[in-house]
Amino acid sequence: MKKYKLICLLVMVWAGVATLSSCGSSRQVVYFQDLKPGETEIKLPEAKAITVRPEDKISIIVNSRDPQLTYLFNLSVASRQVGQTSGSDGSTSSSSQGVAVYTVNADGEIDFPVLGKLHVAGMNRTEIAEYIKGVLIKENLVKDPVVTVEFANLCVSVLGEVNSPGRFSIDRDRLTVLDALSMAGDLTIYGNRSKVMVLRQEGDVQRIYGLNLTSGEHVYTSPAYYLQQNDVVYVEPNKVKARQSTVNGNNVRSTSFWISLASLLTSIGILIFN
Repeated sequence: MKKYKLICLLVMVWAGVATLSSCGSSRQVVYFQDLKPGETEIKLPEAKAITVRPEDKISIIVNSRDPQLTYLFNLSVASRQVGQTSGSDGSTSSSSQGVAVYTVNADGEIDFPVLGKLHVAGMNRTEIAEYIKGVLIKENLVKDPVVTVEFANLCVSVLGEVNSPGRFSIDRDRLTVLDALSMAGDLTIYGNRSKVMVLRQEGDVQRIYGLNLTSGEHVYTSPAYYLQQNDVVYVEPNKVKARQSTVNGNNVRSTSFWISLASLLTSIGILIFN
């Protein structure tokens, strides 16, 4: 009877320790714990549209009622693709056309057809389009231009404990950190929701912003809520993952350690009472 009680006691101790360790980490899994549906209102930071910087690439398309005239302002290039057809003279043709991109130089300028050097650094997509449109009309080159500007190589990187880390293209004027994490497949169960960092280079200074995803107010009021090109979002691993990363995963705080200890004590108890 004493042997049976000792074994039961050891099993209960192990189960209690395992339960407490799992409960301690589960509280940090839920997002936005301070938000209440229909009750919470948070004032968002000023939405700053992404502006062009040196070395960025952008595509610019000019359209009007006269396609022959606007052709002078569009740098079209044929794109080589699988499925090209060969003509009788041996030449190849393709119905697909690509649009050349403009690279912003170190002075913040692009070399635009006919108009020459245009300074676009510090402008967002809408401002660049309006600027070029205004110049075309002022120079009496195109009466009714429609200018479309798109980002070509602007990206953000998401690293750490996410399901699909990588580099993701910016396809809108305002990209939030939640958008980036969604594109990366959300955090894994091992991601530390309270320690997400956004690394941003501002001039010659590297700034690091911290985000706590368990607090909606902290996320929505952060200056890093809206991302900029070349931002790096890093999700730190939680304590569970950190413990698993030790040699063989066995240290005094790991679940495997307690399982091994319980098994050892059980064996010792059996031997004693036999």
